Amino acid sequence: MLADKLEEATAEHIRNISIKNFRTLPRYKRNSITFDNGVEFADYETIEYRIGIDIYFAYPYRSWERGSNENTNGLIRQFFPKKSAFANISTRQIKKVARLINDRPRKRLGYLTPHELFHDCVLN
Repeated sequence: MLADKLEEATAEHIRNISIKNFRTLPRYKRNSITFDNGVEFADYETIEYRIGIDIYFAYPYRSWERGSNENTNGLIRQFFPKKSAFANISTRQIKKVARLINDRPRKRLGYLTPHELFHDCVLN
């Protein structure tokens, strides 16, 4: 999981953070991203071009089309429950949670951790 704190959920911020974070992955491990339909993803074409990744959009109200994302949101909520004030949460805390989640074994990965599976990548 790649995670970062956004000061604003704007297309510009999403573009810059996405490019910065996905460039830490080797090209052969950049497959695709599925966004929802928020206006903050309006600059998706630049992201696709700059990091060489295919971007898809889920249909509205079909969260199952973004299953991995929804699962990850659930894992994050174990640390930051709904209605958490993210203004009071530091980038350092977010990075720590990402590391903890990346070091958690997953049945889906044959009980490997995401970190073990992507050991040659920088995962937060």
